[in-house]
Amino acid sequence: MSENQTCNFIGQKGFMEFSKEGDLIIGGVFSITSTRKLKDNGYQALPNEYCTGWHARELKFARTVIFTVEEINRDTKLLPGVSLGYRLFNGCGSENLVHVAAEAVNGDDSKGCRSHIQALLGHSSSGVSEGINSILSPLSIPQVSHLATCACLSDRRRYPSFFRTVPSDHFQIIGIVQLMKYFDWRWFGIIYANSLYSEQGTAQLIKEAKKEGICVEYTLPYSWRLNGRQMSPFVKTIRESSSNVVLLFMSLSLTRSLLSRIEKHNITGKQWLGSESWITQVDLASVKINNILQGAMGFALPQSSIPGLAEFLLNFKPADEPESAMVKAIWEMFFDCTFSSSNISTMCTGTEDLRTISNGYTDVTQFRAENNVYKAVYLVAYALHALLQCKNGSNPTTGKPCVNKNEVEPKLVLEHIKYVNFTTENGAKVFFDENGDSVAQYELVNWQMKEDGSVDIVNIGQYDTAFPEGEKFKLKKNTTIVWGGNKNKVVRSVCREPCPPGTRKVMNKLKPVCCFDCFECPDGTISNETNSPDCLICPPEFWPNENKDKCLPKLTEYLSYKEIMGALLSGFGCVGVFLSLLTSVIFLTHKETPIVRANNSELSFLLLFSLTLCFLCSLTFIGQPSEWSCMLRHTAFGISFVLSISCVMGKTIVVLLAFRATLPSSNMMKWFGPAQQRLSVLSFTLIQVIICILWLAINPPFPFKNMNHYKDKIIFECALGSPVGFCAVLGYIGLLAVLCFLLAFFARKLPDNFNEAKCITFSMLIFCAVWITFIPAYVSSPGKFAVAVEIFAILASSYGLLFCIFAPKCFIIVLKPELNTKKHLMGKTESN
Repeated sequence: MSENQTCNFIGQKGFMEFSKEGDLIIGGVFSITSTRKLKDNGYQALPNEYCTGWHARELKFARTVIFTVEEINRDTKLLPGVSLGYRLFNGCGSENLVHVAAEAVNGDDSKGCRSHIQALLGHSSSGVSEGINSILSPLSIPQVSHLATCACLSDRRRYPSFFRTVPSDHFQIIGIVQLMKYFDWRWFGIIYANSLYSEQGTAQLIKEAKKEGICVEYTLPYSWRLNGRQMSPFVKTIRESSSNVVLLFMSLSLTRSLLSRIEKHNITGKQWLGSESWITQVDLASVKINNILQGAMGFALPQSSIPGLAEFLLNFKPADEPESAMVKAIWEMFFDCTFSSSNISTMCTGTEDLRTISNGYTDVTQFRAENNVYKAVYLVAYALHALLQCKNGSNPTTGKPCVNKNEVEPKLVLEHIKYVNFTTENGAKVFFDENGDSVAQYELVNWQMKEDGSVDIVNIGQYDTAFPEGEKFKLKKNTTIVWGGNKNKVVRSVCREPCPPGTRKVMNKLKPVCCFDCFECPDGTISNETNSPDCLICPPEFWPNENKDKCLPKLTEYLSYKEIMGALLSGFGCVGVFLSLLTSVIFLTHKETPIVRANNSELSFLLLFSLTLCFLCSLTFIGQPSEWSCMLRHTAFGISFVLSISCVMGKTIVVLLAFRATLPSSNMMKWFGPAQQRLSVLSFTLIQVIICILWLAINPPFPFKNMNHYKDKIIFECALGSPVGFCAVLGYIGLLAVLCFLLAFFARKLPDNFNEAKCITFSMLIFCAVWITFIPAYVSSPGKFAVAVEIFAILASSYGLLFCIFAPKCFIIVLKPELNTKKHLMGKTESN
């Protein structure tokens, strides 16, 4: 810009409140007054702007600047030989404050465009700071804010000369999201204002929360203009919401307004979260508001110690600024007195003690935002110090020619302020990233009400971006936390409780992601994690437990000796063996008697032996299948039954031939003597042995875990191996049984002394009936019941042969010995 170029300042001037001349000047813009009003001049001139109401905290910020400048001027190492001055301005309303900033830049000159300040401090508001920077950036004047936190101000393309000693809301928002994630608050509401700070912060908060699976139930915009009718649904939404966490993301003034309006509505039971703009302001507390904010949490600027500042603030008197009408007006507000003559109000002396009152200015128990003001002044001072350094004719930082204090320009300060890295007297580190943001450090504070109704702001944790990921957010150990609604445990705030193990999480497209559905895992699947998106299929040999959160080995089912059915069947088998042996003993002891000799004793003993094997082979079907038991049970069953039927068939043939041999000239018995009987039994049995050998050699039975019949248990059974082999064994037994039945049927009408044919007929009838009914029963029976059916068929057919053939003979031998004579048998023959 040309030095001869002129600028005309248009509009009202005279907003400067505090000033001190120096070699280099720092400007500052604060809102010590709060409400903007216009004074009507009756259309004779432009209306004058003036401000009413007071912000005690903003006065404290301005006084902190003065304190820091004086401290720097006393420092012999920082800016030696250079005195630092200040010009601090007051304004209210966004437009008014931008106008104030223009006056701060232009100074007292009505002509001329050269800046009279090297840097501008302020403002507390993000929206105002944005407007001010639109003036400063084209002039390359650095702006340093102590409280403008909007993340939007980190855009270096739009705000290249903007810096701040307060962390960007971006970091506070991430901290709030991490806080909600830590306490598992997945469902919350937001109250915000129609301001740059609040709207931008709310939008980013919703975005960051969504990344962590946290949902917003409602967003309620609040403004001064809401009337009573509009407040009713506003309050109803908060009270009737299902979320128990409410985030109040607004400026201090709007927060104070909102709380004063909802305190009468008795909104309790909510966990309030606050932004750093108001969370440490204990002056918000009242009896009714205490019930609302009890247990409130939020991230606050770190508490710092600034030696000498408390005394400086509290020792302030109107005489320190005799030309400032604003100071007198604030003094009158503080002490409810007046400097003008009045019969109504108490007269102000100007010597009143600030320690006797309590407000935002006199609260010197903790310095949080004030520390940012303190750092902002030091930031400009260190930048000026670096700029004025000279070594070998050039600046050691930039390598450019040296400048003296009279050649300092804002653009040179801006160039050096980017590289500032220092530690203040109270240990605060100050440096900036590429976006002009400082390191973010927050304290997590908790509102805890005392018995006397006052509020204790307790530090319960921290959020520090200087730490690595996973360690930035920490809670203090052994710290007592008060929860919202006076609850004694962490408040629950979820749209839907997490899906427990045994269920899967399914998103509902019509609802937020937090309002998901939980469905029970299908049969055969489990989920062993909370909120599992899928159910896992259990391995084939496993099945879910009742809660479907663990795969357990399936129950293995087989016919065991320990269960009732297995014990009964094995008992019947043993009884059958005993009866067979008992019959053998009876026959053996009476082998010389006519009835034993007449019924072919050799085949009878062989039949009893085969029946004993049949009863014994039934026991091989009980117990856990093994490779040997599977091969043995079917082959032993097939061979022993063929042996028994061969013996029965031999006896039947003997009966038939014996009857034919009684005819004249008949020599048939010589063709089927004992040798031929033995050979026939051996031949019939050998065929079955060959069939069994081929079956075992080609594809033998084997133990098999059947998992298809039941979903929740395994049937441990013997697979047939070759179905053809099994059918061949059964088919051969059936063929012999049918032949034997036919032969016995033909011999059924022989004389009574040959009535064994009738017994054989009846026994074979039972045998065939049992095995015919066995087939459908075996096929339709599941698991161990199929084995039980097969054992039952073996026992039933074996008992049928034993009782039908041998019971009548044993009856005569044991109970009717008088009938066991050859004479009686021959007598019967004669009588027939």
